[in-house]
Amino acid sequence: MAIPSVDLNEFLSGDSSRKNAFVQELGKAYESVGFVAVKNHGIPDELIGDLYRNVQEFFSLPLEQKRKYEIPELSGQRGYTSFGKEHAKGSDAPDLKEFFQYGQTPRNNYKEEEYPPNVLVGEVPGFDKTFEEAYRAFERSGTVLLQAIALYLGLDENYFDDYVHNGNSILRAIHYPPITQEPKSAIRAEQHEDINLITLLVGASADGLQILTRQNEWVGVTSLPEQIVVNVGDMLQRFTNNKLKSTTHRVVNPAKELWHTSRFSIPFFLHPKSSMSLRCLEECIDEAHPKAYEDATAGEYLDERLREIGLKK
Repeated sequence: MAIPSVDLNEFLSGDSSRKNAFVQELGKAYESVGFVAVKNHGIPDELIGDLYRNVQEFFSLPLEQKRKYEIPELSGQRGYTSFGKEHAKGSDAPDLKEFFQYGQTPRNNYKEEEYPPNVLVGEVPGFDKTFEEAYRAFERSGTVLLQAIALYLGLDENYFDDYVHNGNSILRAIHYPPITQEPKSAIRAEQHEDINLITLLVGASADGLQILTRQNEWVGVTSLPEQIVVNVGDMLQRFTNNKLKSTTHRVVNPAKELWHTSRFSIPFFLHPKSSMSLRCLEECIDEAHPKAYEDATAGEYLDERLREIGLKK
């Protein structure tokens, strides 16, 4: 399935008609599919290449070295999380992955909440610098996409800006190791929806991502080179009272002849500050669409979900 494709240069063109066309195209795609592929996303190819090289080098380290970067009290929100620790909401089966998470380093004397420090990786030269540069690039692109979403919802264009500046976003590098024996399931990462506002995914190193269509069918997702895939998360679905859809997705095992290969994937989960209210927008509530969710802040909702997926006790 080729998901809808949009060109971010249209939004940034300075031409009001092109900008509005982009807003409508993006919004309609998020109402109907929940995923889009974005061209001219502003994340340099060279930076993406460096990021993947660093990630592959890190995950090739011996397990005892990687475990030096696993800090249980951080609930997987910084540093390394070893194989089989996370599971999808509602599933007891662990996902067949290990991952590394890099988070926010606040700017401008930010005092609203304390973020744990990032876990620095000494064994891989350039790892920390590359992650910081990539984090900022994803954050910039995501902020622009949220400006388009705000306009589609009838809000001020910069509605989300202050919420995501110094927000609790996460850059996650995932490694699905080679399959060494007959798996119990065809699924590497069980079906789930993302927690955050939007997720920006720069091309995975192998196929496997599938989304659940409105017709209740699983279809593989492909995007062209030089595009990133951006999907709606549960926070935005909640905020819009289900107007914008958080699409269910999963990762499936490769064909048997490719079991010996690894799969790498690097999503950026764009989160707001914990204090942002996720109260359903009044503009999205009417007789046909009554309020579907209790009021909650982003921090309260994140805490609830981390417990549901087994990262927080």
